[in-house]
Amino acid sequence: MKSRLLLNALGFQLCWLAWVVGAAKGTLLPGLALTSLYAAWQLLVSPHRQADLVLIALCLLCGLVVDGAMSTLGLIEYRLAGPLPAPLWILGLWASFALTLNHSLAFLGTRPLLAAGLGGLGAPLAYFAAAHGWQAASLGPDPLSSLSVLAPVWALLTPLLCELAARLRRSPLFAFGALR
Repeated sequence: MKSRLLLNALGFQLCWLAWVVGAAKGTLLPGLALTSLYAAWQLLVSPHRQADLVLIALCLLCGLVVDGAMSTLGLIEYRLAGPLPAPLWILGLWASFALTLNHSLAFLGTRPLLAAGLGGLGAPLAYFAAAHGWQAASLGPDPLSSLSVLAPVWALLTPLLCELAARLRRSPLFAFGALR
């Protein structure tokens, strides 16, 4: 079980790297390929398959809203921007992140303050790394302003998504075999 959680966390990190490096180099293929494999594996072994699928859909919506707003407000400029409010590679990151909520990040479902702290610190660091380490994005004219908006958004969003994942795991609708 612990090895599966470690593989889940490692898979997400590899997807993050593939999307960010791919975006920096002008291609979606590495992220798409790796996230497809990661999602297929995770959904195959997951005891919470239906809940994971719901979380993917909700996280894609969050990505459209959060990253779309950041882009619209000029706080982040993404490489490979397209017709959607948020670029496809960012949505791929959100889908990959969704697959951690019932697995390697499940322990945060009962620890909202820890989830808020990790989200409020970890997400801005990830955006900063994508922008300054890989040039997959730029953090607007004032990077500190962009990061100061991202921190509270993610400090609120992370515990909410973790709590939602915990509720979905406990829901009779998503009990083992209910919709398989």
